[in-house]
Amino acid sequence: MPTLVIKSFPAKLHTKLKRTAVAHRRSVTQETMYLLEKALEAEEQQRPTTVREEPSYWGTRAFTPAYLRALKKGAFSGTEDSSEGISNERDMR
Repeated sequence: MPTLVIKSFPAKLHTKLKRTAVAHRRSVTQETMYLLEKALEAEEQQRPTTVREEPSYWGTRAFTPAYLRALKKGAFSGTEDSSEGISNERDMR
């Protein structure tokens, strides 16, 4: 079974978690797992089951003129790794 380590856990939150665990007659670990499971279940239920009908902002926003000029010049069409291009540009300075 995987292990989860939480670093820098706030003391106030740990105290609340201990109190809740005692109230539910669970260990702190059991209470944490229970609360995580409930939170994740609630999130899954809130997730929309249908695809949104309207397009997203990012899918419909216009390209900037500078981006369009770069595309016309052939930018972003090569198979070169972008980190190589960034390194070359840095070295030219």
